[in-house]
Formats: sequence, C-alpha cells, structure tokens
Amino acid sequence: MGETANHQPPPSAQMMPPPPQPLPLGGVRGPTWVPAEQLQQLNYCIHSNPSWPISCLLAFQHYVVMLGTIVLVAKTLVPRMGGDNGDKARVIQTLLFMAGINTLIQTMIGSRLPTVMSASFAFVLPVLSIINSYSERTFPDEHERFLYTMRTIQGSLIVSSFVNMILGFSGAWGNLTRFFSPIVIVPLVSLVGLGLFSRGFPLLGNCVEIGLPMLILLVISQQYLKRLHPIAHHVLERFALLLCIGLVWVFAAILTAAGAYNNVKQQTKISCRTDRSFLISSAPWIRIPYPFQWGTPIFKASHVFGMMGAALVASAESTGTFFAAARLSGATAPPAFVLSRSIGMQGIGMLLEGIFGAAFGNTASVENVGLLGLTHIGSRRVVQISTAFMFFFSIFGKFGAFFASIPLPIFAAIYCVLFGIVAASGISFIQFANSNSMRNLYILGLSLFLGISIPQYFVMNTTADGRGPVRTDAGWFDDILNTIFSSPPTVAMIVGTLLDNTLESKYAIDDRGVPWWRPFQHRKGDPRNDEFYGLPLRIHEYIPSRFL
Repeated sequence: MGETANHQPPPSAQMMPPPPQPLPLGGVRGPTWVPAEQLQQLNYCIHSNPSWPISCLLAFQHYVVMLGTIVLVAKTLVPRMGGDNGDKARVIQTLLFMAGINTLIQTMIGSRLPTVMSASFAFVLPVLSIINSYSERTFPDEHERFLYTMRTIQGSLIVSSFVNMILGFSGAWGNLTRFFSPIVIVPLVSLVGLGLFSRGFPLLGNCVEIGLPMLILLVISQQYLKRLHPIAHHVLERFALLLCIGLVWVFAAILTAAGAYNNVKQQTKISCRTDRSFLISSAPWIRIPYPFQWGTPIFKASHVFGMMGAALVASAESTGTFFAAARLSGATAPPAFVLSRSIGMQGIGMLLEGIFGAAFGNTASVENVGLLGLTHIGSRRVVQISTAFMFFFSIFGKFGAFFASIPLPIFAAIYCVLFGIVAASGISFIQFANSNSMRNLYILGLSLFLGISIPQYFVMNTTADGRGPVRTDAGWFDDILNTIFSSPPTVAMIVGTLLDNTLESKYAIDDRGVPWWRPFQHRKGDPRNDEFYGLPLRIHEYIPSRFL
C-alpha cells in the first residue's frame, strides 16, 4: 500500500523517547536505611563497660528481672511435689546459685554473650510427669515425697545433660545451624519472645490493680519522662525499671496493709498480697547449696527420656535467645562453632544442676536479653557482675527471700515490655533477606503461625497434671513429643528449616540471605568473630580446637 497523510511510518529508534525509569524509593518518599549487622544506638556494647557504680546498679537490675521466673516455677511446682514453704525457699536458693554458676560459664567460656542462664519452662512437663509418678505412691509424709521427687529430677537431669554435651562438643548443633538463614532466624528469635505471651498480660491480669499501673508507669517513665531533662534521660533510660518496681511494690504493700484483699478469693490473695509468699519466714539465714543435698539421685529410664526432650527444647530456645542477645549487645550473629560451644557448656550446666539438686535445667533468660535493649547497655561485664548478687542472695536466704516476695504481676508487667523487645529484634533479621519475595513470605508466615498455633493446641489439651494430647502406652515417648511441640521456638525452627531448605532453596540463595549468613559459619569467615567471641586469657591454647 502506498503511504498516505493519515498513515505515517513508525518513528525510528533514534527518534523514540527513552522509556521512563522508575525513581528509587528513597528519591520519592524519603531516605532508606541499608542493613546494619550491629545496632548503633547502644550506649555500651558487648565489650565496653560503664563505670563500676553504674555497672553494679545495672547488674542488680538484671538479678531482679531474672528472679521472677525462678520464683514462678518454684511456687508452681514445689507444692505439687509435697514441699512446704521451707522447701520452696531452698529450691529458689539452689536455682539462684546454679544460675550464677551457669551465667559465669556462658559469659566466660560459652557463648561469650551477655546472657543470664536461668530456669527453663521447657522442663515443666517432664517434672510434672515425675510428680505424677509418685502421686499414688504411699510415703511416710509429704516431705518424703518431695525428697523422692527431687532425687528423681536430679537423676534425670544428670543423664539428659549428656544430650547437650554430645550435640555441642561434637559440633552437631553448629552443623545444624548451618542450615539456617535469616528466613529461619526471624521466626525462631521472634517466637522466643512471643511464645512466652502467657507469662505477660494473662499473669498480669491476676492482679490488674498492681500489674497495669506497673506496665503504664514503666512505659511512661522509661520512654517519655526521660525526655524532660538530660539528667533524667540517663537515669530513667537505665534505671526506670528499678524505680517503678519500688514504687508499685510500696503501693501493693499499702493495699495489703489497708485490707483491700481481706475478702477476696484465695488466688487473688496469692497474686496481690505482699505477705502471702511466706518465703522470708521460711528461708534460712545462711545456707550454701551443696552436691546431692536432697539425697542420692534416682535414675528411671521413663523419666530420663522425657527430660531429654526438654534438653533439646532448651537448646533450641537458647539458640534463638543467643541471636537476640548478639543483636541487642552490638555483636554480630554468633558463628556456628560458638553455638556448638555454648550448647555444650549448657549441658555441663545441666550436669551441675543435677548434682546440686536444682529442680530445672537451664536456658538463656529471655527477659534479661530484653533488658539489654531496654537500657541500651549490652555490656558483658554487667551480666557477669550480676552473678555476685545471685550468689549473695542464694547464700543469705532471708535477704534473697525479701526480693523473691515481689508480687508476680509486677514481673508480668515487666515481661510485657522485655519479651516484646526480643520479639522485635527477631523481626529485624528480615533486613538481610528479600522481604518482597513471595517464597520468603510464605515460609515466614507458616513458620510464625504454626509456631504459635501448634504449641497452643498442645497447651489447651494438656491437663492440670501435665498430660499432653499425645497419649500412648509409652509415657516416655509422650513426654518427648508433648515437650517438643509445646515450645513455639522449637516448632518454628523445625518448620522454617525444613521449608527454607527444600522450597526452591538453590534458586533463591540471594533472596534467602545466604550470602550474609555464610561468613558466620566458619571461625575465620568474619574478622569480628574473634573480637566478640574469642575466649579470654588464652584459654583456647589449652583446649583442643575440635571442642571450640
């Protein structure tokens, strides 16, 4: 056809205008932030230290925060064992003493992170199983039943501790973490905090007139009032928690003395009154926990296997807490060999707990890691100094019992803030992966949801005596599965690791954040590994490298 005025040929390539280029996001809506392996808003990082007076006050604050979990587990389970208030006080003293030892072990030759090692709730179901096994047996008195129960717990802890030591010192746990990527770390760390929601507002609600003022006062004073004056900023940012505890504790004592709880139900009296712990009157003035204080350990295979499941769960929970601690203390992510070493040392701590007669195994304290973020101080020395308070108050029982009598709803209000900080630190790991990948969103969503939903199913279908939904003729098998699947971080780790390493894993290496994660898998992979995680006093020269 011939050309007409109404039918012009297409313009040449030189004449066509270039296609519009999308503007970078930062050029349209403000600045963007590049991924940061270390938080920059900390006043003191892992190897920088405040002055000694400030360090001691911060260390005492760490002691007070970790005390709540120990008191809670002792108050919950010691009466079921047949123990009286005196037994409860001695169990608390032993748990405090072992927390001090295990914290020193971890901060000096374990993870080297500023983490307090305290009693783990992962051991509740195996302990309840041991309690149930003696519930129908006849004893001369209740105290004798308590002793038999504690001796059985001792034996189970001693044997199950070798699970952690084998996993750690063989390097198997570190090899497992090589399958992690930021897509796995996000749900693992987040559910270390979110998975403890039952110890937050539900526990606070047992005495809302004490717990709610504590929560509101802590948020206002620590986040808003600190902006009034530079001096107030330094004081309240670091010590608002101690000040709020003191004020609300006095308020609770006034309500108790005024008779506000004279005509309420028994559970409210236990939660709200400041004179219902009976710990001060029952605790000895001076007592040093010693090996086999309850008698010769009792070894029963059925209970040992259940405790082994709890040891595995405690390892998973500690791993997630170590990642959060590294983030909130200004360190890089812990390398694989450090995680192996820390889990091995955690096993040694469990062995010592079995020898000394602690009622629970240990794990890294989530609330104390949250305190690092709350105060913006991630100093290792502060946590090490806190062990001096643990030793002092575990030996001088009357003084320790005084602080152990703080009403639990006050601790629950603190947990609402501290657990939230840990959960948020887990979310921050998504910056090292592609958050716009539908594959990653699928894995994150399913891991987070199942990590909360599956344990909730197990909790809802667990009876008051600790019998979970898995019920077969093999009680030891039931205890293992019920314990593992009642732990949100463990479920999230299992689901996330399986999906992330089987769902198009080879084609999504960059999206998964593997290039960022890979340097932390080897001792020399990142030059900062030795700076943050190297052993002190040239200890590594005396320990075979295969154990490090």
